[in-house]
Amino acid sequence: MPKAQKLTLAVLIQAALITTAYASEQSEAKGFVEDAEGSVLFRTGYLSRDKKNYRDNFTGEEKQVNDTSSFAQTAMVKLESGYTQGIVGFGVGVIGDGSFKIGENNNAGNGMIPKHNDGSAYDHWARGGGIVKARISNTEVRYGTQVLDLPVLASNTARLVPEYFEGVLATSREIKGLELTAGKFTKNQYSDQINTDGNKLDRAVVWGAKYQFNDNLNASYFGTDIKDRLERHYINTNFKQNLANNSSLTYDFSGYHTNWDTKAGGGAYTYSHTTNDLTNLSNSIWAVSGTYNTGNHNVMLAYQQNSGNTGYDYGLGEGVGDGHQTIYLPNSYLSDFIGNDEKSVQLQYTYDFAGLNVPGLTWTTAFVYGWDIDVAGNPDRTQLVTDDAQEREFFNQVKYTVQSGFAKDTSLRLRHSYYRASDEYQYGNYIGDTNEWRIWLDIPVKFF
Repeated sequence: MPKAQKLTLAVLIQAALITTAYASEQSEAKGFVEDAEGSVLFRTGYLSRDKKNYRDNFTGEEKQVNDTSSFAQTAMVKLESGYTQGIVGFGVGVIGDGSFKIGENNNAGNGMIPKHNDGSAYDHWARGGGIVKARISNTEVRYGTQVLDLPVLASNTARLVPEYFEGVLATSREIKGLELTAGKFTKNQYSDQINTDGNKLDRAVVWGAKYQFNDNLNASYFGTDIKDRLERHYINTNFKQNLANNSSLTYDFSGYHTNWDTKAGGGAYTYSHTTNDLTNLSNSIWAVSGTYNTGNHNVMLAYQQNSGNTGYDYGLGEGVGDGHQTIYLPNSYLSDFIGNDEKSVQLQYTYDFAGLNVPGLTWTTAFVYGWDIDVAGNPDRTQLVTDDAQEREFFNQVKYTVQSGFAKDTSLRLRHSYYRASDEYQYGNYIGDTNEWRIWLDIPVKFF
């Protein structure tokens, strides 16, 4: 086990044994039944990608890509007990989803609907699992099926149903302002997989820390070691500067560094590396952004840059343990602007229609442009075709959330992306020219 993991685990154990100067979460436990929570989220989801023709960099031949679209309904259930009272509290829980397709879905794809071996979409399917949990003071340990929100190992929640991981996760908040995390996961199930270990994850160890210096400044570090695949590190610093008239400026810096394992099947996915030396594949990607907020207006400007002999790769190939959401960087929409040596810049604007007496309605629009992408095109992906491929995306999203009444928290979200790339960076290397629509209707129901 790497030294950083051993140190984090040691701190977690020690933190659980010390007495702190602020209230213990476990001392305030009301009971196994009294603190129980249960809810179901009904989601109707539609995702369509209108693909365009692309050029094969191996042959120069123009090819046609089939459009993909998925339309389905699901119910995502979460039932979780509270903690028993006492020095050590115990509890249990279950999480799962039951879904069915709407229509034929003959061109289903996009990680939405599972497929049979013949390529046809499932008519209906169900997934899920349980957890057991324990808590002492302000330290909690959970074992079982979980939805993760870690910068180095995140569940994809942008599809019909979430991606699941199975394993153990410990979180400690014994020191005020400091949160420590450590865990180990051995199964990974993508959103469109039936098998609980459909991605054949061997082992992913995670560790990390977040610290809030004050109300305006916080920082974090996370790492992961995915066996026979990669080791990845993430850092983030965020500072909010309060201005006059309830306005603010927020500065954010974040970045990843990744080293890929040299074992068979453990290298970076071949779309992005431009070397045949697979013993030394690495990548660094970072981004800096500034966000100005005043009243109902929010404007963000971001710059993102890649370096190394490969792009930032994720969720590509069995055992990586990533459903394409472990990219906590600003220039991330349909494309994540993660090509080899790529630079990208973004301008985003969000308006809250509460300023026009329509609370709950928001509109976000953004334009991202990427350039200087290195692309290899010969069969072993070592010959550089260009060092200046480009991509661009125009993004729009409108979301309305009901603010009160029997349908409170029900939301409707419409999202559209217009994506285009230069010939060298077409579908054979990345996404390819695409017009995408996503429509989500979410209806949450709380049982208790």
